[in-house]
Amino acid sequence: MKTVWHFLRDDGTTGEGRIKVKVGETMRVTGGIVPCMNGLHGSVRAIDALRYAPGAMVQRARLSGVIVAHGDPIDKYAASERTCIALVDATETLRYFARWCALSVIDKWDAPQVVLDYLMTGDEKIRAAAWDAAWATARAAAWAAAWAAAWATDRDAARAAAWAAAWAAAWDAQNKELTRLLNELGDMQ
Repeated sequence: MKTVWHFLRDDGTTGEGRIKVKVGETMRVTGGIVPCMNGLHGSVRAIDALRYAPGAMVQRARLSGVIVAHGDPIDKYAASERTCIALVDATETLRYFARWCALSVIDKWDAPQVVLDYLMTGDEKIRAAAWDAAWATARAAAWAAAWAAAWATDRDAARAAAWAAAWAAAWDAQNKELTRLLNELGDMQ
């Protein structure tokens, strides 16, 4: 048995079968369990579950029966049975988390003021303007990165390894914060 996170569509239904999930109920599938093809999915880490999210409803669930791991490293499981133990709408929490993640790297770029204002306040009235400004800046940075990559050499492999290590550390920090925020929504443990 594994306790996992699993995101659902905003209406509380599964991504595939459009079945309404209810706390305390166990869903079952038959046939061979093959991740991404046949099975009831979930991730031990909230950040991994978020990668597969079709919406903002999140459940804590227990996988049981036949359980098969997926990924290297493992980022989700598929099982023959999944029991929902808690279910909440995480829309506002996920918006806050996205802003928190962006602010954690704000020192890495010269963010336009409207972007900073939105990230600090979450003011919906300026969200569209912040989005437009961020994308314009990102496009310019992407062109600069592409040009620099065209001139890259083999010694850049060390830089790539350092980047991968930094990414893994950031991913762990993000998982810790997301898990804390989701647990605050209700009895999600």
